[in-house]
Amino acid sequence: MNDIMKLQNGSDIRGIAVEGVEGENVNITEEIALKIGCAYISWLSTKTGKKAAELTIGVGRDSRISGPSLANALITGMMSTGAKVINCNLATTPAMFMSIIFEQTKYDGSAMITASHLPFNRNGIKFFDKDGGLEHDDITQILKIASEVPAEYIEMAMSKSAISDVQSFDLLNVYAEYLKNKIKDGIAKDNGFTANDEPLKGLHIVVDSGNGASGFFVDKILQPLGADTTGSQFLEPDGMFPNHIPNPENKAAMESIRSAVLKNKADLGLIFDTDVDRMSAVLSDGSEVNRDSIIAMISAILAPEYPGSTIITDSVTSDRLTYFLEKVLGLKHLCYMRGYKNVINKQKELNAQGIVAPLAMETSGHGALKDNYYLDDGAFLAVKLVIALAAAVKSGKKLDSLIEKLPPLVEEGEFRFKISGEDFKEYGQNVLGEFKKRAEAKGYEMPYSYEGIRLSFKGEDVQGWMLLRMSLHDPVMPLNIEGARKGDLQKLIAIAKELTDGFDRLDRGSL
Repeated sequence: MNDIMKLQNGSDIRGIAVEGVEGENVNITEEIALKIGCAYISWLSTKTGKKAAELTIGVGRDSRISGPSLANALITGMMSTGAKVINCNLATTPAMFMSIIFEQTKYDGSAMITASHLPFNRNGIKFFDKDGGLEHDDITQILKIASEVPAEYIEMAMSKSAISDVQSFDLLNVYAEYLKNKIKDGIAKDNGFTANDEPLKGLHIVVDSGNGASGFFVDKILQPLGADTTGSQFLEPDGMFPNHIPNPENKAAMESIRSAVLKNKADLGLIFDTDVDRMSAVLSDGSEVNRDSIIAMISAILAPEYPGSTIITDSVTSDRLTYFLEKVLGLKHLCYMRGYKNVINKQKELNAQGIVAPLAMETSGHGALKDNYYLDDGAFLAVKLVIALAAAVKSGKKLDSLIEKLPPLVEEGEFRFKISGEDFKEYGQNVLGEFKKRAEAKGYEMPYSYEGIRLSFKGEDVQGWMLLRMSLHDPVMPLNIEGARKGDLQKLIAIAKELTDGFDRLDRGSL
């Protein structure tokens, strides 16, 4: 039981699926995937009140090398309960949720086999039902049920498996058509004319898929709409990720798309993570639009439609972003907590209360829109950027005009302090308590923070901010620091050292 329960990673399931990395032993096997498939049907049957035989489930996967075998095992487990399963093969995480929405599918639930941006040897499972991605407690319950599936049931399920008879469905085609029409309709609405077949003609957009599942954005969306996609790269799915990690937060990945934009003189570059629920961009001059700037860009696109609304972000966004959202765009900024499910759930909560919150977005690139089922969908965010690009070009502007008043990043650093020993959460809370007490004694400004302790510095001697918090899952305390002027970062580091002195289990070697 403990082995299966350890696979939980927040609201996802994650583990090591193949050998190949020293010291990392396989802990998510086909047998375990089969058990989890059984358990999900049991959980969904209870929630919906439907018998297993009345349920239809879609299963997709990203490009990882362990994807096909784990998909087959998961499907086998689901089918053993009597449920109907549709194999969507190569898909994306957002597409798997949309399979519950689309008229052509309308599945009762779905599963996506992915480990996002993690290395080739990792894999995992994300589950959906009509309410969206499952919550932490739902995954706990599914894994508990899976841990109780007896060995003899596994043998029976495998012996009766008829995986070759499972119906397949090309979900990516349906999903791509949906996104393509969003672009056509969006550009037509902005320009005041009827949608035409090639509204992107004259625009040059390059895509870097990192050999993940996002290659379809080129040949099924951009090219049919008339865009020049010359210079797009690493579009072929390859679960070994031979070129770079498919991760918009990775410096090598961002440099890869940046180089492609500059080399091909493109108007815009788009980069996605492996399962396409995150994205970032590069402007025509090579400027990277990620972290704070991608949140600022999407917010600027939404601001005219949602004046005075609330933008929800994770806790590590900067004071620069708050200034831009509130003083430039006239919006409200709720700097909330890390974890994409946390910001999305807060967004749902506020909108249910009548507080309009059109966007919930993490600096990692997870962004959920109110008008897209509160779904963190990198491809849908890319659609918004492409529409904005077309509108900017038509008016004789560049896309970067949307964020030209966002103050530039000057100096920043992230330092991760490992906590040794047991009871790391309790120890970390003690560190935070003392950190706060020392900061108060110094008279430092302390804005309200939903997690950790945030300090803001606006004096002549030092300007910027810092945030010390506990990691969501690991025995680590991340410290984010940003200096507003050259030289401020080192001054802030000195302050952080003083405030964290004397904790014998806290490794500050990175500071």
